[in-house]
Amino acid sequence: MDRLRAFMRARRLAYRTEETYCRWIRDYIRFHNMERPENLGAEQIDNWLCHLACNRSVSINTQKTALNAVVFLYRQFLRREIGQLSFTRANKGRKLPVVFSHDEAMRVLSLLTGQSWLAASLMYGAGLRIMEAVRLRIGDLDFGESSLTVNEAKGSKARRVLLPRSLVNPLQHQIDMVLALNRQDRIKGFGSIYMPGVKSSNSTHSSPGLLYLFPAERPAFCPQLQVTRRHHIREQQVRRAVARAIIKADVKKAASCHTFRHSFATQLLAAGTDIRKIQELLGHSNVKTTMIYTHVIGTHTEETHSPLDNDIQ
Repeated sequence: MDRLRAFMRARRLAYRTEETYCRWIRDYIRFHNMERPENLGAEQIDNWLCHLACNRSVSINTQKTALNAVVFLYRQFLRREIGQLSFTRANKGRKLPVVFSHDEAMRVLSLLTGQSWLAASLMYGAGLRIMEAVRLRIGDLDFGESSLTVNEAKGSKARRVLLPRSLVNPLQHQIDMVLALNRQDRIKGFGSIYMPGVKSSNSTHSSPGLLYLFPAERPAFCPQLQVTRRHHIREQQVRRAVARAIIKADVKKAASCHTFRHSFATQLLAAGTDIRKIQELLGHSNVKTTMIYTHVIGTHTEETHSPLDNDIQ
């Protein structure tokens, strides 16, 4: 596993990808009673993936991630072809996303404070994913164009999205706080800024635009570059705050941070925004992914009435 991690870091995989792949590869090895992967092949991979789908009831995307991990292990690290796979694919059917009404979303936001409130407001106001929000940097904001650029997005696909006018002043106050905090960090000797792909442990960038918009409470040790610096806040910090706010707001839905993103899309669609425009704002590769929101807002039931209501005047 140490050699595998070193190989991943040489390939400059994201740290979260490294952690995810290593977790699934360990699971694969343990499933086969600690047998070395070199002694296993397509049949054993099929058995493990079938186990994930049939016995552990993982989702389609989770099984795909597990598959990607073992494919990386064999093809990239071990330099071995694994042959034809014929495993049972996970399939739980389509589920409609949970969405807030505007009133529910605002009630939840009203119960949040500080950086959690601002991050959640960007999720609802700009359709950001939780990781896209916490990874924002000062330079990603363009107040003149009322837009922000999501650079560290899912699949490394950058895009420009809306910048809510109501957040301009809070964001400017947040930037002032970040700059003041970075000045203190530089005095203490850990003011360097993390940039993806930069391998030097003593690389210090002077541009304030590279600073994270949502800095962590305290500096932390970076295991990849062996340096102490201030990273962004952890997404779990925002998730927990939102979960508590949902309970306090008495919203009886299986909601989470991602519900804000779904709600952003449904609110735009209900207001008449073109589905292609929403696709671009969300960063979906295929418009079919965005089309699911037409079912959420119920446009397919317009002017259709239940037969049970035929006698109602």
